[in-house]
Amino acid sequence: MREAREFVPNHPVIDQVIAHRAPDAAAVAVYAVAFVAIALLAARRPSYGVAMLILLVPFAFYRDVGSTTITLPKIALLANIAGLGAGRRDLGALRGPAVRLFLVCGLLVALATALSIAHAAYRGPALRETLKALEYLALFATVVVAASADPDERPVRFAFTLVLGLVSIIALSQEFLGAPSGIWFADHPIPRVAGPLEGPNQLAGFLGIALAVVVAYAISRGPTRYELAALGLGAAALVLTISRTGVFTSLGAVAIVFAVGARRSWRASAVALAAGCAAGCALLALWGFAATHNFAGVLGHFSTVAEAQTPGTVGNRSELWSAALTLWRQHPFFGVGAGNFEWELGLAGYPKLHTHANSLYLQALVEGGIPLALATVALVGASLWRFARGPFSEPLICGAFGASAGLAVHQVFDLLVFYPKVGEMWWIVLALAAVRFDALVRARAPA
Repeated sequence: MREAREFVPNHPVIDQVIAHRAPDAAAVAVYAVAFVAIALLAARRPSYGVAMLILLVPFAFYRDVGSTTITLPKIALLANIAGLGAGRRDLGALRGPAVRLFLVCGLLVALATALSIAHAAYRGPALRETLKALEYLALFATVVVAASADPDERPVRFAFTLVLGLVSIIALSQEFLGAPSGIWFADHPIPRVAGPLEGPNQLAGFLGIALAVVVAYAISRGPTRYELAALGLGAAALVLTISRTGVFTSLGAVAIVFAVGARRSWRASAVALAAGCAAGCALLALWGFAATHNFAGVLGHFSTVAEAQTPGTVGNRSELWSAALTLWRQHPFFGVGAGNFEWELGLAGYPKLHTHANSLYLQALVEGGIPLALATVALVGASLWRFARGPFSEPLICGAFGASAGLAVHQVFDLLVFYPKVGEMWWIVLALAAVRFDALVRARAPA
């Protein structure tokens, strides 16, 4: 009998190579065209500007300038600001109660992050994280103003569906073209898809947000065939990330949407999700059979909490969490400085590791001390408390609640909003839901 290894593709996992590229003429042309087109859209129809923000979040098109990067999402944000300014849009929506809550919580996170700069050994990363927090705030405020000026939800709904489908298709193609990450199973590499995101865990977090919003629209407004296709593809891609926490928390987010949402038409969406999960599991079973002639082998990964035996320079959670607590005890109030954890791991006894703390809450505690930890918990808590009472007949509110709940749990075990492709999507969803919530509050207020 031939060995099982003969059935395994030679290159199921392709190591990623980070290439730093300065903007050339072609890149400048792309940025310029994108800026002009999106600015014109935002000036005429702000909802279309928001749709472009959603579509471009996972497709960064990075170019390096000094110690920072230019990306299409940043260009889209600036274009929306320019378009809204040209249209002289009213800023009154920023005074709504839900919007104010998130602005205050986001500002507290930014201020606590900035506070850590003075105590950081490496101030460049601390400044970068501060600017990122401010960018998230600017994105939130821009979407609020745009969505208030043009409440048409059709472009937004279509954008969420399209971006979910595109990201999922790219991720699924990596099963055949080579994935950027993998796990070892019976001495064979099993691919873990990441799509256009930085890694499988980040893709799982992104899919958890997008799936929750698309399901909320589908069950409250009636699904389109495009939404059903996107849900099936997204569920399959989610399983193939092989991110145990990501799969369970993302499906948990979707389950919350099903449980609290206006279930006028839920069966088709449930069938699409189930079919996608089944397809993903079937493909994993085939990988397991190719490696060991055992269909159930790889699927058993979802039933264990065992850590990777050879994690490389990213370490295991037990190591990273221990290091985070060790460093925090050395700097309990101000922390080691935002963005500094990966550079200070040697002081905690792990000189070969170079990564983040694999937990939003521990990362906030070790890098920004008590102020950043409290601000982070306040922001996460606000995202749950504000939308916990609905009204869940509104798909954006329902989707935001489910997505935030899934993300809150997922980030116990993974740091996700550190990555703009996840953080930006979450802040966009919060902004859209907050605008809708405040509009309903104003509508119900006595004249």
